Amino acid sequence: MVKPKKYLWRHPKGRWYVRIKSGAKSHYHPISSKEGTEAFDREYWSIVSGKRADAKKSFKVLIELERQSDHWRDLAPRTRRDYDKMFEYLQEKIGTREVDRMTQADIYDAMDANKHRVRFANYIPQALNILFKQAIKRRWRTDNPALGIEQLKVPKERRQPHLPWPDWAVERFRSEAVGLPCLIFEIGVGSVQRPGDWIEFCWGDYDGTSLRLRQNKTDKPLTLPCTERLRDALDEKKSSLGFAPLPSRPVLTIKDGSAMSYRYMADIMLAERKRLGLEAFDLHVLRYRGVMELALAGCDDDEIASFSGHSTKEMIRKYAGEARQMMRARQAAAKRK
Repeated sequence: MVKPKKYLWRHPKGRWYVRIKSGAKSHYHPISSKEGTEAFDREYWSIVSGKRADAKKSFKVLIELERQSDHWRDLAPRTRRDYDKMFEYLQEKIGTREVDRMTQADIYDAMDANKHRVRFANYIPQALNILFKQAIKRRWRTDNPALGIEQLKVPKERRQPHLPWPDWAVERFRSEAVGLPCLIFEIGVGSVQRPGDWIEFCWGDYDGTSLRLRQNKTDKPLTLPCTERLRDALDEKKSSLGFAPLPSRPVLTIKDGSAMSYRYMADIMLAERKRLGLEAFDLHVLRYRGVMELALAGCDDDEIASFSGHSTKEMIRKYAGEARQMMRARQAAAKRK
């Protein structure tokens, strides 16, 4: 007598799952084998009996192996943090699933389930790619289904172009912004770094003329001569403390003196931009305002890269190109007179 598969459930799209209730919540475990085969039966009963949860070659185990690897150690801190967020998601969704059972179609399903957040969805195959490389090294798989995955595109209605900060917007912010946003603004434009790096600056990184940092994303060490405005903003902030700050004290802090989070900084700047009618100009694009100012000062791409730390020059050429076009147009206009 064949035992009935009472936990079997079929998705409207045709995919088979084992649905197991745990309290008020149901957990769905996908079956990758073809319906009607012995492999299908074995996979079903393996899930039901709980053997899948104890798999020695599960994604949970693979993620831990990756975190212990030389490859993981050599990644930039920012990159590790990004992957950690995705690994937490993968552990929750497929932690107990056996690595060799995942298909490319499964990856597309996961991306489709997250299409409301395109950037996150497109990061799924990137994270799986490094996990599958680890699996191949350990002979858990012979292929990497994360390769060749097509990225999702942001729908046109949701695309928001990053508008460069024009001169009038910069002048309005500098003349009308008050308090902490002024310092954040000058750090952004003057350092020409990503916002995630602004909150990392400590007073020990500032010697009165330059700022030092190691970029979160690239792990690249940089020494950045400060603009006059940035130097004045830093000196004013340091003077306002009323004491000599320890070298380890962050430049950007909350009221109790502890380190400012990226979210806290972003909220402060958004509120100030809204107040000044400058909401259209993104926080991230202050970095490219700095690139444009360097280009307007006559710096070539290599000189700008030495300051910004860009590993490729594509974005430098985009924003520096706009500045150079304006500069040449002004020169042409002057000759036209």
